[in-house]
Amino acid sequence: MKITILGSGTSTGVPMVGCTCPVCCSADPHDRRSRASLLINHQGYSILVDTSTDLRMQMLAQKVDKIDGILFTHAHADHVNGIDDLRGFHFLHRRVIPCYGSKATMARLQSGFRYIFTQDEDATHPPLIEPVTIDAPFDLFGLHIIPILLEHGSGASHGYRIGQFAYLTDCSGISPASNLLLQGVQTVVIDGLRWSPHPSHFNIENAIAATQTMGATRTILTHLTHEVSHAESSRLPPGVEFAWDGMSFEIELDHQA
Repeated sequence: MKITILGSGTSTGVPMVGCTCPVCCSADPHDRRSRASLLINHQGYSILVDTSTDLRMQMLAQKVDKIDGILFTHAHADHVNGIDDLRGFHFLHRRVIPCYGSKATMARLQSGFRYIFTQDEDATHPPLIEPVTIDAPFDLFGLHIIPILLEHGSGASHGYRIGQFAYLTDCSGISPASNLLLQGVQTVVIDGLRWSPHPSHFNIENAIAATQTMGATRTILTHLTHEVSHAESSRLPPGVEFAWDGMSFEIELDHQA
């Protein structure tokens, strides 16, 4: 299974509009971060995690020519507002893409983007995606996917575990029940917003501490703000690194199909 980090930035992206801080003006391409999203490739299938605001440019950058399924973590704008860019895939393949998420996430998406899911009498385009509500582990294209409920400030989001890999963006806490589902995971991509605390996201220290309780051997910090320079990787302990747009790696699935 191949994992590609399409976007490693927070809701504003980096550079942030109008900002002239050192990170926003950095010449290091690792400091140019689009909004957080992920791509999973397995046995010829492409599974997208979230339709970030920067979806079109992410698809072009990685030369993605089809999407077979979508996992949504939650319905905040930076994770869903690129949903309309799925039209290009429909024009090419004429397939309705199944998308998976919690009941609350699906309801909010269908309310905010009704035209994506249904075709009114006077509409010129057919539905692009089919909503599937999930509340338990499920199988998709030969992968066993475990939704992980996460605390996100006063709300919630969902991470996903697949074998020894987990993607845990937009979280400020992990309950004991969710942490139990993450035991034994080896590689974790996790929300590590910035060095200083934040009410709705793990900061870097919190994120590292959380993955240590899981026994992870590799921690990749994503959803990064312009307060974090990629050059500051030297401050991170062994086994911890910053995500960057386009970063990819392989995950062994052991018993999975």
